[in-house]
Amino acid sequence: MELLDNLMIGFSTAMQWNNLLFCLIGALIGTMIGVLPGIGPVPTVALLLPFTFGMPPASGFIMLAGIFYGAQYGGSTTAILVNIPGETSSVVTCLDGHQMARQGRAGTALAIAALSSFFAGTVATIVIALLSGPLSKLALSFTAVEFFSLMVLGLVAAVILAHGSVIKSLAMIGIGLLLGIVGIDVNSGAERMTFNIPEFADGLGFVSVAMGFFGLAEIMTNIEKPSQRVIVSQRMKDLFPSLADLKAAFPAALRGTAIGSILGVLPGGGAALPPFTAYAVEKKIAKDPSRFGRGAIEGVASPEAANNAGAQTSFIPLLTLGIPSNALMALMIGALMIHGIQPGPQIMVEQKELVWGVIASMWTGNLMLLIINLPLIGMWVSLLKVPYRLLFPAILLFCCIGAYGVNNSVVDVWLMLGCSVVGYFFNKVKVETAPLLLGMVLGPQLEENLRRAMMLSGGDFSVFVTRPISAVLLATVVVILLVLMSPAILRKRNEVVES
Repeated sequence: MELLDNLMIGFSTAMQWNNLLFCLIGALIGTMIGVLPGIGPVPTVALLLPFTFGMPPASGFIMLAGIFYGAQYGGSTTAILVNIPGETSSVVTCLDGHQMARQGRAGTALAIAALSSFFAGTVATIVIALLSGPLSKLALSFTAVEFFSLMVLGLVAAVILAHGSVIKSLAMIGIGLLLGIVGIDVNSGAERMTFNIPEFADGLGFVSVAMGFFGLAEIMTNIEKPSQRVIVSQRMKDLFPSLADLKAAFPAALRGTAIGSILGVLPGGGAALPPFTAYAVEKKIAKDPSRFGRGAIEGVASPEAANNAGAQTSFIPLLTLGIPSNALMALMIGALMIHGIQPGPQIMVEQKELVWGVIASMWTGNLMLLIINLPLIGMWVSLLKVPYRLLFPAILLFCCIGAYGVNNSVVDVWLMLGCSVVGYFFNKVKVETAPLLLGMVLGPQLEENLRRAMMLSGGDFSVFVTRPISAVLLATVVVILLVLMSPAILRKRNEVVES
């Protein structure tokens, strides 16, 4: 009964005309950046964070969420038509989707991708609604000890699918933790790493850092890449698949949805894991595995369902525990903080309209994407003709306006530009910056819960291993680190993240 009441609250929020408009805007922007290779939802959300400052919290969060799962739809368009994944999650779709396009079945491939994504999004929304309540109640029983251990697990798990060296990823987490504690210590009043810059007294501007590392740095890197694209077909036919196609695709979409829903919840799961896993499962259980890579419809349905389900269920740790499962969820936490909302399990009680409004908007957003995506295929394809170098000046201008607009401070603009240079350097030396952002977001909470745990235990560090839940979480951290040190596991991990 409580679930139905919460869903009624959610739909009453999501169906308000302004929230429907922002959901549509987010879905359209998400599809557009999914179509354009090289931009991606993380830089886009980072760039748009300042523009949510004047919105109601629910509207801003609904729009940012729409960008995330909208990008999953858009990424399949370029994967199928151009053989270039618009998103990391669409890499697997290239294998069979582009082959279907070359065989004259581009319309069928795009339709199956859209229908599979809608089905997965609908199921994932139900999963979020069912799990959010019980998990938040469980989290309310957590003390500072359990939260500290949980955050350590989240940070270490983020290393699993980070590109490059494990040691470098752990180092980036350490740098992020240091950036997170810049400012005045609330307990002692002492300044920490502010370098006598008054604007740093309240900490480094999260928006400026995120826009620098994930906005400008990514775009600067992408300018160097060649932009020649050969489109298979601009005229679509058979946009509604046949009954035989639907019968072949539905079981694969069902399995992909289940895999994506499970893997999306895991901390550090990343965008590539659900579709890669779903594709591997389909190929393993197929009667004729040789069909895959030659235009198998299951090779489109399963990974597309998995990436959309994974994108949405990754909101569960954020909404129930206040723990980001990936870099984009860290940006979502930043969006909450901009509006003065403290992430954590209490958000399910104190911000019911926000949380359940976002959950309900996921279904309305997926319905919008299904309706608008296929008729607008021609428009999305025409976007591929826009040279990337022409987009960069406009993006740079919006970045500077956004960074300045948060606090009306030029220091934030310089901070953003400085972070973009450092982020560009990290990209060139193949160092993943996502762990840095997670460390920066979780750093203050990690320190706060550590101090609180020490106060409650009288300075006894053994409290972290004597409390059962905390001990299990920390034991998991140790196991992960030991496994990652194995040469065989390390080699396999590198093959997965680089594929």
